[in-house]
Amino acid sequence: MPAREIVERVRVGDLDHETALDLLTGTPAAETDTALQAALAHEFDRLFRNGWQPVELHRAIARRGDPVQGRLVAEAATAFLTGKEPVDAGWRAQAESLAGGSPRRPDRIAVLDSSLALLTELRRLPAIEILVPPPGTPATTVHHHADQRVLDRVRALLAKAEATDFPAEAETYSAKAQELITRYRIEEVTAPAVDVTPFARRIGVDHPYENEKASLLDAVSRANGCRTVWSPELGFSTVFGFDADIDAVELLYTSLLVQANRAMTRDEPAKGKARVKAFRRSFLVAYAVRIGERLRRAAEREYAGHGDLLPVLRNRDVQVRAAMDRVFPRTVRARGSRVDSLEGWESGRAAADEAQLR
Repeated sequence: MPAREIVERVRVGDLDHETALDLLTGTPAAETDTALQAALAHEFDRLFRNGWQPVELHRAIARRGDPVQGRLVAEAATAFLTGKEPVDAGWRAQAESLAGGSPRRPDRIAVLDSSLALLTELRRLPAIEILVPPPGTPATTVHHHADQRVLDRVRALLAKAEATDFPAEAETYSAKAQELITRYRIEEVTAPAVDVTPFARRIGVDHPYENEKASLLDAVSRANGCRTVWSPELGFSTVFGFDADIDAVELLYTSLLVQANRAMTRDEPAKGKARVKAFRRSFLVAYAVRIGERLRRAAEREYAGHGDLLPVLRNRDVQVRAAMDRVFPRTVRARGSRVDSLEGWESGRAAADEAQLR
């Protein structure tokens, strides 16, 4: 059987992996390589044209733990840029960030094995919403991100909050970061520099405990005027909001997760795999709930005295919800995670009280 036919049958799901691998090891190397490269290029082209950005696709594949497949995604993103104009700056930056540091090439059978498995995995991935125009597509939207100077100051404060082992000191640094974010949002609402509209951004949620981490991201988002849709099968949440607000959400979520992991590791029980797992899950549930409460209260305090902003904020919220409904018209409310460890719940709430907000 020709290599092209073997690979095509794998791509359409008509031939199992092991049988295909056995058949391909007996075909000429050049013929096999050409067939595999063409089939993979077809799938990469489909996915990149239908919403997947380089870092997102790399992350989805890298979760499987095969470095060869990760390298193939990086090479495909670079190849997809060839001969295409215009190219969104963010799309190009993602491709370039993946380009370096390829691992040592393994033996031929390992490459064949990984390539066939990757072909099957890519075939299963669906088209997703196009948030950044793929190379060769004219850009039709204007993004208005937060002032870089503000973001740099927020990053510096959050970095200090993450670095210290003293909760009171972390709270001081982080409370100041939250103040900067809220003040900037008030300035943007009262005197926008450009006519802005809500957008969406996908943020990866790593395992383990993805559902609980997605809940934390949702809590941070809601407190900052954004909404999220969690896609567990793809490993990311889509955050809807105005760009400057999403910038703040991404910074806060990343920092809070660092602080949560540190506190969780510090407080978890020393023995019992099942007990540790229940503790961590319950910890993260409680942490997300408590952080959400504190963030909402912090926002309310900052907006006190700005009653004239309430109609504007409500209008922005309506726009964000409308943008989410256009992309995901049929969402379902996720069932909350179980709390199986009172010890983890109490520790999670205590850690949230020590975290970066007043």
